[in-house]
Amino acid sequence: MARARKNVGQAEGDERTSPGRGKYYMISVVAKSYGIHPQTLRLYEREGLLKPSRTEGNTRLYSEEDLRQLEVILNLTRDLGVNLAGVEIILNMRRKMEQMQGEFGDFLQQLREELHKSRGEGLEEKIEQALVRLPPAHIVRSAPEQL
Repeated sequence: MARARKNVGQAEGDERTSPGRGKYYMISVVAKSYGIHPQTLRLYEREGLLKPSRTEGNTRLYSEEDLRQLEVILNLTRDLGVNLAGVEIILNMRRKMEQMQGEFGDFLQQLREELHKSRGEGLEEKIEQALVRLPPAHIVRSAPEQL
């Protein structure tokens, strides 16, 4: 079950806006909203699980994306009992899967474009040229094992 946050940044002065980049929340607001200690957020940052931005005065500011990442971390640790090393592995795998999905989507888009271009340009002929002809092979089956 995904853990919902309380109303983050509802009090005046709790949120900051960066031009064109959305809202950012201070560590105390995030900690209170999620019912965790600020030291826990600092630990997640030290472990590389969260990467909040910083102000010129070095104050941590958490974006909406950071809050979504925090919700995943809390779900894994609190609800599923995963330790921080496991969380790191899971988050890395998720990032790689998202990257691969993006690359696969790009590949499919290129393939669709090529197929669209090829229509009317002798598609069958191009397919025949692209395929490698192999001589027929005989299938050898092994004898069934006796029990």
